[in-house]
Amino acid sequence: MKAKQRNTRVVIQGSHKTPLKGAKLTGKLDPNERLEVTVRVRPRAALAASTEFAALTGSPPAQRQPLSREEFAARFGADPADVERIEQFAHEHDLDVVSSHAGQRTVRLSGTLKAMQAAFGVKLKAAVFSKVKFRHRSGTISVPKDVAPLIEGVFGLDNRPVVRAHFRFKPLPKVKRPRAGSARPFTPLEVASVYNFPAGVDGSGQCIAILEFGGGYRRADLKKYFTGLGVPMPTVTAVSVDGGHNSPTGDPQSADGEVMLDIEVAGAIAPKAKLAVYFAPNSDDSFLNALRAAVHDSVRKPSVISISWGAPELSSTEQSLRDYDAVCQEAAAMGVTICCAAGDHGTDDTEKPSKRVNVDFPASSPHVLACGGTHLEAANGTISKEVVWNTRDGWATGGGVSEVFPLPAWQTNANVPNSMNPGGKRGRGVPDVAGDADSDTGYIIRVDGAEGASGGTSAVAPLWAALITLVNQGLGKPIGFINPLLYQPPNNTNCFHDIVEGDNGAFSSSKKYKAHPGWDACTGWGSPQGAQLLKALSA
Repeated sequence: MKAKQRNTRVVIQGSHKTPLKGAKLTGKLDPNERLEVTVRVRPRAALAASTEFAALTGSPPAQRQPLSREEFAARFGADPADVERIEQFAHEHDLDVVSSHAGQRTVRLSGTLKAMQAAFGVKLKAAVFSKVKFRHRSGTISVPKDVAPLIEGVFGLDNRPVVRAHFRFKPLPKVKRPRAGSARPFTPLEVASVYNFPAGVDGSGQCIAILEFGGGYRRADLKKYFTGLGVPMPTVTAVSVDGGHNSPTGDPQSADGEVMLDIEVAGAIAPKAKLAVYFAPNSDDSFLNALRAAVHDSVRKPSVISISWGAPELSSTEQSLRDYDAVCQEAAAMGVTICCAAGDHGTDDTEKPSKRVNVDFPASSPHVLACGGTHLEAANGTISKEVVWNTRDGWATGGGVSEVFPLPAWQTNANVPNSMNPGGKRGRGVPDVAGDADSDTGYIIRVDGAEGASGGTSAVAPLWAALITLVNQGLGKPIGFINPLLYQPPNNTNCFHDIVEGDNGAFSSSKKYKAHPGWDACTGWGSPQGAQLLKALSA
C-alpha cells in the first residue's frame, strides 16, 4: 500500500504548457542529453499575508524598513527540511543536485533527458521556431504525491525562447533632423532635464540591476558614448546566469541594441551608480533565475531592477506567472523597485494583429512599475508637446487590463476599465507611468560602433530605474515598492505630466484605449516630474 502511494503522481498546479504556435517538431531527442532544471520550493511562511509585507508596501517612505537578504531568507525562505526532501527525490530519480538556495527557494537539478522525463512525467521533443532549436513540451508536469506539496514549480524542461526586447533603433543618417522645436531625438541627459529630474544627486552609493537575454556591450562604445556626453563612465559589471554572458553580435538591430540602450540611458542619468548587467539565456527558467539572482544578490545589492524584455501575458504558463510575481513580491520585501517595459505593439502586444487584446508580462505583475511610452517634443528645455506614442504602423505603447492578476487595492480609485476581451474582466491596469518612447523623439545612443536614435518602452524602464535611483539617493534609503505611493493623491497629479491625447491602437482603431485626464491604459499617470517626485516622497 505504501509503495502504491509513493508511486501516485500529482500534477503541479499551473504547469500545463501549450504547443508553441508555428513551431515545427523535428523528432526525438537524445535520451542521454543532459539538461538542468530549477525546482521552486514552498516558503516556510507566506510573504503576502505577513505583517512585514503589509508594513513595507503600505507605509510612508520614512516608516519603511526593508528586510535584508539574510533576514528575508530566515523568515520567508525554504525550510531546510523541504530542500533536503527535494534533494532526496532527485537522488531517487538518478538526478544530480547542482545547487540549493534556501533564500531563493530553489533546488537546481541536472540529469539525462531520460531521467528528467521519468522524474517529472513529461515527454520532450526536438523543435525549431524562427531557426531557433529547443526542447519542446506540452501538457502538464507531475511528481510523486509525497513531494508534491513541497513544490511550487519546475522550470527548464522546455527551453523555448519566451521574451523579446522592446526597442526600435534607427541609425542617425536615417533620423530626421528637423528644425529646432519640432520632433527630434534627445540625449538621455536632455530627457532628464525636460522631465526635471532632481539636481544634486548622481546615483552615488546605488546599484541598478539590468536583465538581458541576449546580445552584449562593448566597453569601447560605452567609453566613447559617455565621453561624448561629458559624464563619467559608470562601473558596468556583467553577471552570468545559467551560462549567459556578455556576447555582442556586432549588429545594432540585434539584442545589442537593447543592452546598450539600457546601459546608456541608466548610466547617463545616474553615472555614479554601479550597473550590474545580468545575462541569461532566453527561456522561462533563465528568465526567472535572472530575476532571482538580481533580487537576492547579497554582493551587489541592487535597489532598482530594469527589465526591458517581455511577452504577451497569456503566452506564459500559470506557474511561470505565479512564480515571477512571487519573486517581485520578494523584491518589494527587500526594498527593491522593479521597472518593466509595457510593450511596443499597442493593445495587441504582438508584431502582427491579434484577435485578442493583450498586456505585456512582466509589466502586468502588480508588484512591478509598468512603464508606458509617449511621443515627446520640447523647446527651450520644456515640454511643448507630449502625447501617447503611436506611429500607426504597428508600433505603439503597450497598455490594458490583465487577464491574470486581479485589480490591486491601490488601483481601486484609478478608474481602470474592464478588459476589451470577451468577459470584460477588470484586473490590474497597465501601465503605471510613462516616458519618452518614440524613436523619432527618442534617445541618441551608440551601439556596435554606430550612432542612432532608439526608442520603445525599453527606453522607459531604464529611464524610470535611473530616476528611482536618484530618488533613493536623495531619500538616503530605498523606496522599494513605489506603486501604492504613486496612486495616492496628491502624488498622482503633482508628480506627473498628465498625457491626455492619443490612443494605443497599434493595428486597429477599434481595439484601443484612449488617453484622458488622470490614469489611463496608455500612459498610466503620465511622464515624470522628477524633482517633485523626490520632494513628495521626502515629506
